[in-house]
Amino acid sequence: MATASSTLLFDDIFTIDSIDAEGRKFDRVSRLRARSKNYDMEMTLDYNNELGASKSDGAGDDGEEKEQDVWRPDGKGRRGLEDDYHYVMYGKVYKFDGANTEIVTVYASFGGLLMSLTGSFRHLTSIVLGDPIYLLIRQ
Repeated sequence: MATASSTLLFDDIFTIDSIDAEGRKFDRVSRLRARSKNYDMEMTLDYNNELGASKSDGAGDDGEEKEQDVWRPDGKGRRGLEDDYHYVMYGKVYKFDGANTEIVTVYASFGGLLMSLTGSFRHLTSIVLGDPIYLLIRQ
């Protein structure tokens, strides 16, 4: 059985530089730009701003309300890795630019929501073109 550390492709702490700096093109999609602390990487990420919004909407602790907010209702009673994160997306790596240089960019699509991750190729060697990936975000 593979351990969690063997399946981890990239892990870092990002600071958001801007959100919708070029204006919003869609009602429910925002684009953020962020820079990582440890590896000096740049990320551009499209996300659903209704799902990615802070959970400070004042919802009570009623059990029925919590069940309606479950993103995967078949997982009742089971805890998974996604429970430790605020926002989870599943997608595929569709493009890898700059393979002959020190700086590369990896592009992934999460059902039409796009991500680009740019930085040193040494930090992105685990990411393979065509592979499915999960993006797990904590606040």
